[in-house]
Amino acid sequence: MKYSELHCHSSFSLLDGASNPEELVLRAKQIGLSALALTDHNDLGGIVRFAQAAKEVSLDAIIGAEVTLDDDSHLTLLVENAEGYKNLCHLITQARCSCPRGQPRVSYTNLISHASGLVALSGCPHGRIPSSLARGQVDEAHRFCRQLLECFNNNFFLELWNHHLAQETIIARQMLELCRSYSIPWVVTNNVHYATPNKRIIHDVLTCLRHEVTLQTAGRRLRPNAHWYMKSSKEIAYLWRHTPEGVTNTQLVAERCQFRLGLLKPSLPSFPLPTTTTHNNPTTNHNDLLAQLVWEGAAKRYPNLTEKHINQIKHELELIAHLNLVPYFLIMWDIVRFAKSQNIAVQGRGSAANSVVCYCLAITAVDPVEMDFLFERFLSEGRTEPPDIDLDIAHQEREKVLQYVYDKYGREHAAMVCEIITYRGPSAVRDAAKVLGFSQEQTNRLVAKSHFHEAIEAAQTLANGAAHQAGLDLQDKRVQLLIKVVAGLNQLPRHRSIHVGGFVLSGEPLGEMVPIEPASMKGRTIIQWDKDDLDFVGLIKIDLLGLGMLTVIQEVVKLVKKHRGIEIDLARLDMNDLTVYTMLAQADTIGVFQVESRAQMNILPKLRPQCFYDIVISIALVRPGPIQG
Repeated sequence: MKYSELHCHSSFSLLDGASNPEELVLRAKQIGLSALALTDHNDLGGIVRFAQAAKEVSLDAIIGAEVTLDDDSHLTLLVENAEGYKNLCHLITQARCSCPRGQPRVSYTNLISHASGLVALSGCPHGRIPSSLARGQVDEAHRFCRQLLECFNNNFFLELWNHHLAQETIIARQMLELCRSYSIPWVVTNNVHYATPNKRIIHDVLTCLRHEVTLQTAGRRLRPNAHWYMKSSKEIAYLWRHTPEGVTNTQLVAERCQFRLGLLKPSLPSFPLPTTTTHNNPTTNHNDLLAQLVWEGAAKRYPNLTEKHINQIKHELELIAHLNLVPYFLIMWDIVRFAKSQNIAVQGRGSAANSVVCYCLAITAVDPVEMDFLFERFLSEGRTEPPDIDLDIAHQEREKVLQYVYDKYGREHAAMVCEIITYRGPSAVRDAAKVLGFSQEQTNRLVAKSHFHEAIEAAQTLANGAAHQAGLDLQDKRVQLLIKVVAGLNQLPRHRSIHVGGFVLSGEPLGEMVPIEPASMKGRTIIQWDKDDLDFVGLIKIDLLGLGMLTVIQEVVKLVKKHRGIEIDLARLDMNDLTVYTMLAQADTIGVFQVESRAQMNILPKLRPQCFYDIVISIALVRPGPIQG
């Protein structure tokens, strides 16, 4: 009998799910499930990794979420089509933005108006119907059942489970009576929280962290057994051998849910066209506007425009238009224009320095034609990833630029990217030791021995003698459990934070493409996807980074102008000044961005740079990003 798991929590149900999306997908494929739905708590943060992993192993990946309603009950929602996906994103966005931080709630009114394209399951034991039945409030369960039928019609299913608990058996019997009373179809789920039974201890530890208790004092907050793992079709069929209808119905639901994340086609906001150009000629389209700005910039950058410059500019403009990236370059130009209008120092870096278009738009300050840089390292038809323009902004005034972007495009179309902070060695050791009841002194000694390794490496280090060095007995079962838990926390998400400067912009309402939520910092909103998840769906990230040294340079330029009457243009600095290269060769780089690290100070005297490209090579040798590029 075929079975699709329609209710599954990954580690993106923070401090609840104990397996990463990739592990769950691999497990589902290995045990022969027909399809798998990811239904994290009020969160779609894991769906990109889930969709990527499922695509690699050819598993049907259903997108969903378990949402919390106004009365604290839960409802499982599965995406049927594109409209349903937009509605689910909207519901989670509203739940996150309209409620106190960390307490998202979906109102019943909002649920009714955004139910189209969604399949609803009655939820886990915290759901309104099962919890009412558990408390003996049969009339309340019937009333809410009628509400959900009215809201979802034939897209509503009662959800039953079997985790070998007597109370669940009683509730299941009552829910089957509801099915008969209202002719409602029902499905089986296992409300999965981890891939395999041995992950139960990790789930217990996460539960303790969520409730801020130790394992010894957790009591009934912990699940009573290890049956919340992902079960095979064979196991599920045996559990429901007397009433197989619910197992069969999981296939019917899975077949309805045809939306896949790869179907998203995000676009950039349409850049507003001016009514006139500087020459009072109307600008008819974005291509014309970009070309005009570039040629005007070229006239300023190059007093003597050569054929080489002209050909390179034409080549880049043609490719940018062909790849439909004109709005992207206009947006970046506009941000730079605003910053400079406010006397805020701004400077593009990274592979954008290879583009003469970026140079003419004053985004970068190094002439790529003179330096003979390769444009295709920045942009080419053969590259599948979007272009990457990083803007460094004087750090003390960066917030003005960030708020300008929010105001220009609106909170509905602009948000910052989040960064998923995962467990590393020290954090895994500290949290595991806290839950297992180790003293603060013991915990500090253990953390000191775990250094900054991955959690799995920290566990191996502890097992190989570090725990003994910290004064603990490796034969102690509690110490052995600590090592197991630390290894099990490896790479699990711990919390979500703001990316240092990543922004995403969208022509469509961004909250219908990915849920948006307020950040802890006032005035900031973030999406639930990590910076590494954007390429899969085609969202383009712009990096607006704060740089302290640029603030210093900004002040120095002002002082030189004030006291010496000299106006410095960073784009016209002499790149062949031998004095600068002599300083670099002597490792005299303190305060010089990107070459002031110990690694750079070690390599520069050996490399002895003689030209600008030697500096590029030096940075690429040390930093992973450039060498990969």
